[in-house]
Amino acid sequence: MKSVLVIASGLLVATPVAAQQIEVDPDEIIQSVEAWAQDNLDDRGLDELGVDKDRVRGFLAELRQRFHGTYVYDLGALKETAAQILPVLQNFEETRPYAVWLQTHLDYFDVAEELRRAVKFPPEKPPPSPLPGPSPQFQRSVWVGELKTRLPPPPAADCVPRLKQIFADEKLPPQLVWVAEVESSFNPAARSPAGAVGMFQLMPTTARSLKLSLAPEDERLQTGKSARAAAKHLRRLYARFGDWRLAFAAYNAGENRVDSLLKKSKARSFDAIADRLPAETQMYVPKIEATVRQREGVALNELKLPTG
Repeated sequence: MKSVLVIASGLLVATPVAAQQIEVDPDEIIQSVEAWAQDNLDDRGLDELGVDKDRVRGFLAELRQRFHGTYVYDLGALKETAAQILPVLQNFEETRPYAVWLQTHLDYFDVAEELRRAVKFPPEKPPPSPLPGPSPQFQRSVWVGELKTRLPPPPAADCVPRLKQIFADEKLPPQLVWVAEVESSFNPAARSPAGAVGMFQLMPTTARSLKLSLAPEDERLQTGKSARAAAKHLRRLYARFGDWRLAFAAYNAGENRVDSLLKKSKARSFDAIADRLPAETQMYVPKIEATVRQREGVALNELKLPTG
């Protein structure tokens, strides 16, 4: 069990850039994992458990590459490992918030596999290597299919009316409260590997900039305060980029990264830069779109900021 937990902890540290995270140094990721192992299990303990330390480090490096890379298909290969690790995380009180986060993101692996299976080439023509990544348009259609029979998470019935009122008060389309389904399945206990916390997965720096306190009590865990902060943040991102897809890409991958890609590409749309964003972000934005369409029957680009 402990050996699985070591790998699980590695997964949590090496997962994709979370909400509002701008950059993650790959070397810092590996150092963080090694520090955790050193604090919790000595080398002799690892040897006694039959854990190949080099193999674990190689596994972590692979995870880092796939999550932080831009190749969406790579995520599908993590499906089995993620499913094995999830119950381990659920069994430990200190890792349960990470289990909430991972549970919410399991469908990324499913969709990545579906996208890969959909790639077709004529028998007489060998497929290129690597395969070209899926277009944003195709990803949107696959996410629509993935969600078309999915019921809202149970907490939504109680949460959504109050969240919609908060978003409306902050002059944000109330339909966008469903971002909480994508981020945390409406569970305020969720914690991402990169440090995002709460129903709307706010990073510490972003939370502080929005006047949320992290100590002695973390206000990101309070549904009302985190919802108001998320609404303010999304409204500001929309004001900066003038487009909901770009606003949500910035919410997930960091606004500086999105802005830099737009400038380098001389582009003005999410689709024009999607293949250079982290694989998580490439999937996050169409999942947001599909979720809003499924829950509210409206396209993301049809939403406007409330006036008055």
